[in-house]
Amino acid sequence: MAIFGMPGGAEIWIILIVVLVIFGPTQLPKLAKMFGKSAKALKEGMEGTLADEDEKSAEKPAEKPKATADLTKDDLKDE
Repeated sequence: MAIFGMPGGAEIWIILIVVLVIFGPTQLPKLAKMFGKSAKALKEGMEGTLADEDEKSAEKPAEKPKATADLTKDDLKDE
């Protein structure tokens, strides 16, 4: 994996040791749980956003812009 700039075996062990020293063994399970919940919420949010976009495009056809002749004085005041 060193070809792609990814950390190899030794680098991963060093990173894990540094994380363990910084956070301590009691905080690591809490951090892992927090990251898991965040990843799950992100995944659900992305799926929900895509589903909402699909529903909106299926429900509403695109609105045609009004022709200038169809505009009333009230429409012109709003712009």
